[in-house]
Amino acid sequence: MIHSAARSSEVQRSTDCWRAAKEGDEQDKAAWLEAKRAEEQAESEAWSEQYRMAPLEGSERAVAWGVRCRHQVLAAAYTALVLEGETSETEWVAIEETARTITRAGWWIDQRSSEPGDLTELLQAATETDRPTEDPYL
Repeated sequence: MIHSAARSSEVQRSTDCWRAAKEGDEQDKAAWLEAKRAEEQAESEAWSEQYRMAPLEGSERAVAWGVRCRHQVLAAAYTALVLEGETSETEWVAIEETARTITRAGWWIDQRSSEPGDLTELLQAATETDRPTEDPYL
């Protein structure tokens, strides 16, 4: 019986160590993920400023996520369409101009998993709610 109790205690210590290690791993993973997102956010915001992208509309959280998604969608599309595809730089400028008109953060979030080759069609299909409305009195 003593042998069994010692074994049980040993198993409990192993379980406690495993839990502590796992919790530490989860905290490390969470910290890494937070740092990675902050880095992506900073890159996306710098990119948005460099390429004169319009500010996005939505909740604070949606805007931050939308900025990252817009950056990723447009960068992937540029690579696929211009660098690896048949789209000229001039044609890309027109695509980019259309992309600037989409200011609803949710639209960019919704397109985050889209195929880069579909961007032109997706931009054309965007509705008035995805674009800002101009005040006719200005």
